[in-house]
Amino acid sequence: MTIPFQSLSISGLLTLDMHALNNEGSEGNHLQTRMVHILDAEGQPTVVNAISGDMFKHIQAEHLHGIAVERGLPLCEGCKRLSANRINDDDAFLQEIGEKADSRETLKKVLHHCAVDDLEGVLITAKKNSMARKSTVEFGWLIGLPDVTRTESYFHVKFDTGRGEGSGAEDGSNRGQNIFYRPASSGKYALVLNAELGRVGFNDMAREHQIGEDERKERVKALLESILLSFVKPLGAHRSTQLPHMVNFEGVVSISTSTIPAPTVSPLNQSYQKEIEEIAHNLNRLNSRGIQTFAFHSQSEFTKIMVDLIEQVR
Repeated sequence: MTIPFQSLSISGLLTLDMHALNNEGSEGNHLQTRMVHILDAEGQPTVVNAISGDMFKHIQAEHLHGIAVERGLPLCEGCKRLSANRINDDDAFLQEIGEKADSRETLKKVLHHCAVDDLEGVLITAKKNSMARKSTVEFGWLIGLPDVTRTESYFHVKFDTGRGEGSGAEDGSNRGQNIFYRPASSGKYALVLNAELGRVGFNDMAREHQIGEDERKERVKALLESILLSFVKPLGAHRSTQLPHMVNFEGVVSISTSTIPAPTVSPLNQSYQKEIEEIAHNLNRLNSRGIQTFAFHSQSEFTKIMVDLIEQVR
């Protein structure tokens, strides 16, 4: 049996309270959070708190790494160490492909050599090569709904019982009594993501799958589970003291069994669930029941939908 669906998309509203997943720098002793300009539901420009899609891609990739190690999926030396350079840190692999290697053959070897580079994408630039593998999973920004998302700054101090005076040490080191301000954000965040399951193990240059069906299924299951776990335990910065409160997750999962993509509509549109269902209905006129949608109103409902889909891959 082949993979039962070719693409999966999620459009949803994730309610997070008191999180710090999206800090972008500091000014003096004030840590700054990320703000973006968007158009609201009425088409008016506004500034809101947002979490970069890069952050959730890192969260998903770290969960995928754990799954891959646990199940013995092939990993390059870089991915084994969670190196940001991935296969570019695998000296033996680079020695094998040599300089200015044929991109089609290099991609074939990458797909066999590393499941994470297959699923997450990679750019090989070492040894004068230039070969790109596009990711099979795509994350948009998580954008706070303007009316219900807020960011505040809170006073913190590192108290040193041996030093009561000043801020920090005279030599500029991080000793002594430091005063700083850290932000925390709360609200509903609109998210969209897409997973191209049909491209798992697929050589975009040779236009054919390079790994066997059983191994493709294992990688598809690992990819779907890593997406699921990203909304069970979001990893990231400042979690030791600002573990996000995950209050709710609601939205729509859509899947497609053909080359027609599973649709997404941003939850910034208040009618996004109805829009997705109507889009699916219209597209199914072209390909009968090629697209299915599954609405969810809680994290538990989302978990059940994802586990049901993962079990179909088996």
